[in-house]
Amino acid sequence: MTNLNLTQKEKMLLQDQKSHEEVCIEKYNNYANQAQDPQLKQLFKTYESQEQQHLNTINQILNGQVPQMNQGQQQAQPMNNANQSSQMGVQGRSNSAGMVNQNDTALCNDVLMTEKYVSGTYNTAIFEFTDSNVRQALNHIQKEEQQHGEGVFNYMRDNGMYNPQ
Repeated sequence: MTNLNLTQKEKMLLQDQKSHEEVCIEKYNNYANQAQDPQLKQLFKTYESQEQQHLNTINQILNGQVPQMNQGQQQAQPMNNANQSSQMGVQGRSNSAGMVNQNDTALCNDVLMTEKYVSGTYNTAIFEFTDSNVRQALNHIQKEEQQHGEGVFNYMRDNGMYNPQ
């Protein structure tokens, strides 16, 4: 790790991202406890863990340390989990009345909207940093946020909650 002097604007942007990560951690934790489908619970738990890693990275940067990103460490597991849902069939797609679980649908809609927003804020922040290693770290986090969004999208599509037209 190298030492880093952040500008006031960089500190402000990192504080924003820190609060976004804290909200994501709280949402995924709460939603894992509320979700009806065990597969969705696991997806939320996996994402909560990754959001905690994002928060740790943001805190490192705020403390003046630039984390060295191993590009090979990119975690695609959540997307694989979502893809497994389509391979496992449509278990849990609907209840006995043929209705999609409305609570799980609402949870998914909320985290999908959250991931879209958070990914966009990372995009803005990335362009404001002078240190290329910080940019790479933030870009790595942004890619994982996009993977979370893709995983939730795929889960929703595979379970009849989202019909892209």
